[in-house]
Amino acid sequence: MKTIRIIFLFVAMTALPVLAATPDDEIQHLLDMVGDSGCTFNRNGKEHTADEARDHLAMKYRRAGSRVKTAESFINYLASESSWTGKPYFIECDGASVPSRDWLTDRLTTYRTTASD
Repeated sequence: MKTIRIIFLFVAMTALPVLAATPDDEIQHLLDMVGDSGCTFNRNGKEHTADEARDHLAMKYRRAGSRVKTAESFINYLASESSWTGKPYFIECDGASVPSRDWLTDRLTTYRTTASD
């Protein structure tokens, strides 16, 4: 019986990082990744620094409030295109330009995979 308790405790403890990640945690992680990326962000044909992009996306997230319930909805509805022009956002790193939707989705997948390891 004691062995079963120890196994249960071990399984529960290893699952904690996955269970602890809320949608807000994931979105904050994505915002941090943007700000720390050192990449250039193209929004509506204008280039912006990583810090400017993070601040812009954080402002959109604050304004959206409880309407954004998941990291995927943050990416799809706030961080992929301009709500005014409908033009997609691009992230330019190391000479490559990638749609922000793809870049952010990749970082979210990596975050979730790393958190579950």
